[in-house]
Amino acid sequence: MGTLFDQCADRGSHTVLHLDRPLDIAPEAGTALTVTRLAELTAELAGCLAALGAGPGDRVAVVKRNHWDYDLIACAAIRIGALPALISGHLPEGALESLLKRLEPAVVLTDRPLPAGSARRVLALGEPWPGATALDDLRGTPSPPVRRRGADEPLVVNHTSGTTGAPKLVVHTTRTIIDTLARPESIRWPVVGTRRDDTVANASSYAHGRTFCWTAAVFSAAPRKIAILSEHDPAIAARVLSEHPPTTVEALPSAYVRWQRLAASRDNPFRAVRLYVSTYDAMHPPAVRTLLAASQRDRPLWMQGWGQTETGPITFRFLTRRALAARSRHPTTRHLGRPLPGGPRLRVVDPVTFRPLPRGTPGLVLTRTAARCTGYVGEQDRWRAKAIGPWWNTGDLGVLTRTGALLLLDREVDTIPGLSCLELEDVIEDRLPEVVECVVLGATGRLPLPVLVTEDGRIDRDRWCLAVADLPALAEPHTVTWPEVPRTGTGKVRRLELLTRLLGRAETHGSGRWT
Repeated sequence: MGTLFDQCADRGSHTVLHLDRPLDIAPEAGTALTVTRLAELTAELAGCLAALGAGPGDRVAVVKRNHWDYDLIACAAIRIGALPALISGHLPEGALESLLKRLEPAVVLTDRPLPAGSARRVLALGEPWPGATALDDLRGTPSPPVRRRGADEPLVVNHTSGTTGAPKLVVHTTRTIIDTLARPESIRWPVVGTRRDDTVANASSYAHGRTFCWTAAVFSAAPRKIAILSEHDPAIAARVLSEHPPTTVEALPSAYVRWQRLAASRDNPFRAVRLYVSTYDAMHPPAVRTLLAASQRDRPLWMQGWGQTETGPITFRFLTRRALAARSRHPTTRHLGRPLPGGPRLRVVDPVTFRPLPRGTPGLVLTRTAARCTGYVGEQDRWRAKAIGPWWNTGDLGVLTRTGALLLLDREVDTIPGLSCLELEDVIEDRLPEVVECVVLGATGRLPLPVLVTEDGRIDRDRWCLAVADLPALAEPHTVTWPEVPRTGTGKVRRLELLTRLLGRAETHGSGRWT
């Protein structure tokens, strides 16, 4: 990964990267960059890190605004043998301080002052503050020789989403994240593989492991264009995607939700899309249906991946317009498909005894995959508690069907006995188009609490009563607007924080042992 862009340039890649705003590490470089320019920036940044004292085996933490240059910085640190740890600037101060204490980084590259003692050396983006060195002051430092590492040595650290508290710091190696995940993804598979004439768009949280893997795979596949969205505001998406109409799109579920009105508008920029990809979080049927309808292709596909930072993708399911045409009580997007042949394996077990359960019985989902991370920084005991021999405890509840497909119910910590919150959310969003997002929360001693996100924070009571008449008993809905919902850097709802805000406590039915 330290020489990714050099290799792409040497192979004659003509890919041009188009950005919604300049990179934070190179604002002067503009918004259109070739792979040759990316190779130069990687080497330049490697020289800056080395000049500040980072070297082989050192941890280099990155904390900044969301942008794709997280991955460029990671490649620069890897180039000199250091271990990049990518931390979202969206994290609350307490969580950030906790993660930096676990990491004990030699260098932190950041765009803001950090708590005292966070690192021995700080590299500042923009104007420096006392005790920090400006990145601009080190530019022009020669890049040291490339340092190689073994396939099983730590390559990169990414953190989990942190929906239930401070995130975990996940360690991946070249073997787990590149050889097992990125390399197969870079193959030009029929239908889903990246083509040379593609314009590939991505709107993600770039501190996370998915984009590191995506960067390796997509640049190796050398599409014509790559369009990057660091902000997911529909107005910004409309501008960038209209200038560079995508043929494939990968975005956070929360970004797709916000783009529904754009997709249904006259200026719809998704007309040429042949493939949508979603990961990170559950997608509900209305958003998938709207985006598929926006494409003017005959048979656009939606590829829904399910997995975790610790494992990478585990299962895939392909959704079509036809699959989503029937609106029924049965959830259409909780069916997550199967693992790829020869890839990860699935097992559903009793949450108490951990004995395997027969097909069709709800339980705790385990997976066995060669992409399993090798540890948690500063919390190896927590990693061991989830590693059951070669199996990994996902902390999700689900059902394996007779055909081996996974039907997802809920995170164990969010569960409500006898119900699936995710299924209820599917149904409610399908029946009430004015609901941008529905979140069903469970607390002990109370009816399930539906939180409805609408444009104006209101809902027509008669329409609500009609929509839920045949559903299990629910508490009176709480309506909010999009900015009022606490979220992670990946757009996931912080359910426990939201529950605490509304009820003053977060006593859930789940144990939360495997979060």
